[in-house]
Amino acid sequence: MDLMKAFTDKYMKEEPPVVQVGDTVRVHLKVKEGNRERIQVFEGTVIAKKHGGIEESFTVRRVSYGVGVEKVFPHPAPSLEKVEVGRHGKGRRAKLYYLRGRVGKAAKIKEAL
Repeated sequence: MDLMKAFTDKYMKEEPPVVQVGDTVRVHLKVKEGNRERIQVFEGTVIAKKHGGIEESFTVRRVSYGVGVEKVFPHPAPSLEKVEVGRHGKGRRAKLYYLRGRVGKAAKIKEAL
């Protein structure tokens, strides 16, 4: 067990992103195109968090040009530059998959105070 802990500690980031289900976040990703590298921003609502430790990931959903787009971000990934929390949402469930079937104001989440 100590060997596994030592292995996972090596790949963990110092400050894990503090995101909760329902938050609106901006995820900054390093994208490599040929020999260039740039930062791409993906903004949306966190609809799910999975696992913990080195296997932790969170799913962000946004609607782009009328099409729902979801991306899964592994938390300890080296391509993950930073995560900014725009607003904290009041999610009453662990997974907000019901937002997939909603559009417009019906897909809004109340803000946590």
